This record gives sequence, C-alpha cells and structure tokens, in this order.
Amino acid sequence: MLTQTTSRVLEPSDLDAALAVLDREPVANAFVTARVRIAGLDPWRLGGEMWGWYEDGMLTSLCYAGANLVPICATPRAVRGFADRARRAGRRCSSIVGPADATSALWRLLEPHWGPARDVRPHQPLMVTDRMPDDIAPDPYVRRVRKDEMETIMPACVAMFTEEVGVSPLAGDGGLLYQARVAELVGAGRAFARLDQDGKVVFKAEIGAATAQACQIQGVWVAPEHRGKGIAAPAMAAVLRYALADVAPVVSLYVNDFNTAARRTYRRVGFQEIGAFMSVLF
Repeated sequence: MLTQTTSRVLEPSDLDAALAVLDREPVANAFVTARVRIAGLDPWRLGGEMWGWYEDGMLTSLCYAGANLVPICATPRAVRGFADRARRAGRRCSSIVGPADATSALWRLLEPHWGPARDVRPHQPLMVTDRMPDDIAPDPYVRRVRKDEMETIMPACVAMFTEEVGVSPLAGDGGLLYQARVAELVGAGRAFARLDQDGKVVFKAEIGAATAQACQIQGVWVAPEHRGKGIAAPAMAAVLRYALADVAPVVSLYVNDFNTAARRTYRRVGFQEIGAFMSVLF
C-alpha cells in the first residue's frame, strides 16, 4: 500500500502538533523544545524554520533549520525528505547536530553537495542523571555568575568555545551574538563559576537548554592550570544541584567521545550514557 508522505515548513498554527513530536524524546530534544516553547514556530522569532514530515496526514518528524540543522525524531524517509529540502535551500547553517543515526544519514545525503565539513564528530555520548551523587560533595565555591561579572566570565567562555569548536566565537560579528547569549544565561541565573582569590575563573558551566522535563548542561570548562587537580567533579556536582533544584527533574549533557577525562568526571558525578549525538561543523 502506498502511503502519502510530504514535508513542509510549519506555521504557528502547527505548534501543538510539533510539541507532541518534541515531547516524545524530551531529553534528546531539549535544545529545540526550549526554543519552540519560548518562540513558537514563527521563523523570525524562532531564528529559523521548522520543517515537518507527514505520513498519512500525521506529523511524525521535524527538522529545525536555523544556525544549526537539527533532525528530530526523524525516520529514514523523513531524513531523505529533509535532505532534499536542505539541498534545494542551500547551506545556511554552521553545523548539523542531533541524534547520531539520523544526523549521520542526513550528512551522507548532504555531504556531496555541502562538503567537505571542517570537522565531523560522529559519536558524542548523550549522558543523563536525575539525582545527586552519594559520594561527591558539591563544591561550595561554585555559584551563580552575577550580572556585573560579564567581563570576568567572558574570557573563559571564549576560551571554552574556541577549544571545543575550533574557531573563536569572536569571528564575524566581533562576538556580539555570543556575548548576548552568555548575557542571557547570566541574566537567567543559569551560568555558574568558581573564581579564585584573584577573581579569575577556575571553573565554569552553564545550563543551556531548559524545559519543564529536562535541561542540558553545556560549556563546562576548567582553567588549564587547574586541570588534573580534582576540581571538575565537585564543581559539576554543584551545578547539578542547582539544575535539579531550580530547573528540571532530569539533567543531560553531551560530550566528545575522545574527551576521556570529561567522560570519566561525568560518570563519577552519576551521569549515564543513554544514546549519542553527532555534530558536523562547517
């Protein structure tokens, strides 16, 4: 039996149907769900289009097409549909990121047209926890970053981003967008740091995406001169305590598979691997 399949750009009136798809995987979809719950589906407010894939008249898969291209609950047929649309539109994103299987399939179809990528990270473990560790006391010196500490925190944020992504966030617009995003997280009380006696950042992390069901820790960074001293696990436990108490009942993060020190730290704090993401960076 033939089934009717089609893809289209979703409109604000499609919000409930889109949220029903996003809520099927609240942890993996936290980044996009958070944006949609704040901005709705209007492309101008959302910062990109939301593509929908329909089978027999039912919305079954999504793809966020903004600064990132993100497949969501994407079936193999949906991936092909999204790849066709992305190819026709041309590359506007700086990365493709999402669950590893769908992202890998999407990149296979787009690479002949969009490649080569600057970097491909095929396996980034997605880790999650819903409780505090029994055996690691949270670092009492890790606290929320204050709004008047932007100048203190920004160099650490830039260093983390450059180390993680391979390019500086100050390129292009001089860092205006990146600084605005950091300021947004600081203003929301979702940026955390430990400072030394001279006021320099020793550790920092943010809670990026946040929904009622799940939130995602990002931007974890220890100053190079303090690495290997056992700072990271208690500091992460402190951020986790804030996240569970104030933000969401489930806390997630994803990490590069080659970053064995970070993966070991997250496991010590109680995070467990439940899947994998993949990132293609341009």
